[in-house]
Amino acid sequence: MTKILIIDDSPTETQLLSGMMEKNGFEVLTSENGADGIEAAQSQLPDLILMDVVMPGMNGFQATRKLTKTKETAHIPVIIITTKDQETDRIWGMRQGAKSFLTKPVNESKLISTINSLLEG
Repeated sequence: MTKILIIDDSPTETQLLSGMMEKNGFEVLTSENGADGIEAAQSQLPDLILMDVVMPGMNGFQATRKLTKTKETAHIPVIIITTKDQETDRIWGMRQGAKSFLTKPVNESKLISTINSLLEG
């Protein structure tokens, strides 16, 4: 079963995303912040990561950069999912190594098709 790691400090958002993932047949792992998310990614090696940006401590941009620059986790695609909807945020997220950038509230069918295209690619 495909493992998806959700890194988001909002319990509501985590629950919403988890529900979408489980409904579509994915196994879900969760972390509440960037630092814990990096640890979970290194120990669990998920197939894909859904990353929030605005979190206490290490933000999603920093966590994405660390994950995509670390040998053990560099192969894991990261999709940034955030309320930050400026073009500069999208460009910056992609520069950190994210494979895709979606804004909240995320459209379920768009998210699933993005995940499937990254997992197949």
